[in-house]
Parts: sequence; C-alpha cells; structure tokens
Amino acid sequence: MKAVGLIVEYNPFHNGHAFHLQAAKEAAEADVVIAVMSGDFLQRGEPALISKWHRARMALLNGVDLVFELPYRFAVQKAETFANGAVSILDAAGCESLCFGSESGDISLFHQTVDFLEENQKIFDENIKRFINTGVSYPKAIAMAFGHLSDSGRYLDLAKPNNILGFQYIKAIHKQKSSIKPLTVARKNADYHDEHFASETIASATSIRKAIFSEDDHKADISQYVPLPTKQLLIDYFQKYHMFHQWENYWSYLQFQLIQVTPEQLKEIYEIEEGLENRLISAAIESNSFHEFMQKIKTKRYTWTRLQRLCVHILTNSKKTDIAGLSEKAQYLRLLGMTEKGKEYLNRMKKQFSLPVVSKLSSHKDKNIIHDIKAARIYSMVIPNSSKSELFHEEFKKPPIYIK
Repeated sequence: MKAVGLIVEYNPFHNGHAFHLQAAKEAAEADVVIAVMSGDFLQRGEPALISKWHRARMALLNGVDLVFELPYRFAVQKAETFANGAVSILDAAGCESLCFGSESGDISLFHQTVDFLEENQKIFDENIKRFINTGVSYPKAIAMAFGHLSDSGRYLDLAKPNNILGFQYIKAIHKQKSSIKPLTVARKNADYHDEHFASETIASATSIRKAIFSEDDHKADISQYVPLPTKQLLIDYFQKYHMFHQWENYWSYLQFQLIQVTPEQLKEIYEIEEGLENRLISAAIESNSFHEFMQKIKTKRYTWTRLQRLCVHILTNSKKTDIAGLSEKAQYLRLLGMTEKGKEYLNRMKKQFSLPVVSKLSSHKDKNIIHDIKAARIYSMVIPNSSKSELFHEEFKKPPIYIK
C-alpha cells in the first residue's frame, strides 16, 4: 500500500484542506493518506479551536486514513524544528511521499532554493546575523538575508508562510537522508493569514476562526467553507463543552504564572532570553486581557507568533533544560485515529516502522511524552464543570479513534 504524508493542524478542517488532500492523493498515486497533526497547542503559539481528538475525528471523516500526533516539543516551535519532527514521523511510518500546500506550487523551485542556499550558506548566515542586529525579527531577517543574495529573485519567495514551511520540509528530508519524495500543490484562493472570506467556497482557517469568534449577532455562516463533518463536529463540540478555545480563556492562568514567579525563575523557561522576563512580569501585572498583554510585550524584534509560543511554554512550565538536548527526531508514533483502510495499512506495515506505535499512553513510558500529557491537561483546564474531568482523563484512557 502506497502512503502519502500530510503535515497539518486542521484548525478547523476546511474546503481548502479537502482540495489539498485529494490533490495530494492523486499526485502521489497513493492508496493511504497519513496526517501528522499538531496536538492541542499549535505552531503559531495558540490553543486549537477544539481538542486534538475532535480534530483527528474531523480529519478521518474527511478522507485521512491515519492520524499521528506531532509531539508538543515539535508542534509549538519555529518552522525548522516543526518540520524536522513532522518529517521524522512520516518517514518512520513508511510514507513514500510528502505533499504540502504552497504559494509557489512548483516543487522544482523548492529544490533549487535549497541547493542555492547550501552553496551560499556562509554569506546567508552572516546576512541573517547582520539584520537581526538591526532589531528585526528572525523570520524577517531570513527573508531580508535571502533577498540580499545575488540571483535570489530566481528562487522561492521566502517571505510567504507556506513556502517557508515547504522549504523546511525539504531541508529536513535532506538532513535526515529520508527517501520521502516531496510534492507540492498551489494553495487555492485564500492566503494563510487572510481574515476575510476570499471566495465562495475557499477560506483560510484564520478567517473561519474569526467568524466563529465574532461578537456580531449576525455571525458569518461558515457552512459553505467547510465540509459537512467539520460543521457537525464543531456544533457537537460546542454543545458538549459550551466553548471553543482561544487565548483569552487561558489568560488568568498565564497571568497567575507570571505574577507569582521571580525573574530568575522565568529565565529558565524555554525561549525566554535577553531580559524579556522583566518585560513579561511587568506587562502581566498591568494587563486585563491576553490581547492587552500581547500589545504591551510586542516589539519589532519579536513576532506575535514567537511571543505566543513563549506564552504557551510559560503556561506549560516548559524549561530550557526540558527541551534543549532532546532529539531532533520523534521517538514514537502517537496514534490518534484510523479508518478501516488505515488499520489495514498498520497491520501490513507496522513491523517495518522505525519507531514504536503508541496507542495508549498508560502502556508507554518515555520522557518526551510527558510534555504531551502536560499540554493536554492544561488545554482541558478551561472546560467548564464536569466535562473538564472527561477531557482531562481522555489523554490516558482514550484508545485511538476508529472510523469504519
């Protein structure tokens, strides 16, 4: 059975994802679609709209055959680390190809850009340091450093978010000496960060979430932008838990962490550097909401995304000593769900996997998995009443979802 891999968040799964999934399957001539999906906290440093279990079910009902979780230590990270972890999982699970969406849509441009940067690595690194010293953010410094290389206009636009991720996926494949074949399809209509509905059927996840959280009495109807299983699961989740997750739900927990900690203790948290600890504590005392807090700590040097990731690490008390030194590759395959076809693939291929498959946390001991457990528990803390306990214990007791 031939498997194509996707690296996803599905926050939530929408029509653009459905297009990408079908295009990936056709381009790879695959029998099975395997998704590596971020857990409850995402790459941009945000809590997922609904839990990873519900998003896994959403993926399976919309055409994915196997869903593995991207561990916390890779999911809430910069693009390079995110890509290394995700590619290592797809490689271990026997994927012959990886298909990603991009603004470019031309896989040859990705290969050419990777080769071009390998040839110009020294001057590229020097340019990055030079631009960072001017006070710009790391992603901005990368885009500027690349733009200052001669002939860079012939290659990828590394200012585009999906191009950046695709570039890192191919770098990870090279670095890990993986036999995975990278493929790309052009994104349709909506840009990654679009906050408005750009067409009649395709919208970004950002614009869909904005509509869901709108305080307007006449909220935009998202029905035409998401498949029916997505719409139904969103309805079911809200009826059961009476909420969708966003940063404001976690503000009181983050504020508590910050106002009771010393600057010295805060410096131990992963990604906190250069005196940020004092700025964070001061802003936490003065702020009445997460958005207000973010406005106070935002600088030209630190992107909103970088600061949100840092806030997640504070929330989960993830220290530099916990994250630094861990392997750049995943150490296990955490199975969240499968279809009948996915189960057949597992039965045929499992013995050839290079990593153990974890179906139940209670039967697996690994220091890396502690971060996933902690993140899932903290994610469930904002659920009201007795439902909190159910989601809290789900992490240990819930078997993988099986869709016949």
